[in-house]
Amino acid sequence: MPKLDEDAEVEVKLDSAAVMLQGAIPAILRRGLFEAPGARIVAVVEFASTTYTGHASGEDKDPQVKLRIKLAEVATEGDQIRQLREVMRAMYRQRKMNGTLDEIGPGAPDLDGVVAELLAAHPTEGEFEAHEERQRAAKRGHGRVETFG
Repeated sequence: MPKLDEDAEVEVKLDSAAVMLQGAIPAILRRGLFEAPGARIVAVVEFASTTYTGHASGEDKDPQVKLRIKLAEVATEGDQIRQLREVMRAMYRQRKMNGTLDEIGPGAPDLDGVVAELLAAHPTEGEFEAHEERQRAAKRGHGRVETFG
């Protein structure tokens, strides 16, 4: 990939493959988005760059990069929405204070604490795995036939 000048503007476009987003938005929210233009949802999204387009030196076009959604989770209840918005505000404040509002900055040094506090009421990865194992065990148990002799 060619190196860009530090002051080069890079245009970002979304890849049309939005399957991950479709699955992350519950049906009731998708209907709400359709029925109420301008409605909003709050999500945590992970992007990956898939393609880039460069231009010859001297061309009056910005380089472009295309992003694909790799993971997405949508907040579905009031507390989740408020928590995600608070994390977004904390990240905004940090970028504003670092002078990196228009670029990707080093990130907020105190963001880990903010996120940990907001996620304290959510299940841990271990708790989730235990839950999934209980679900699998329950399904296996329902398929069992007992006979009395």
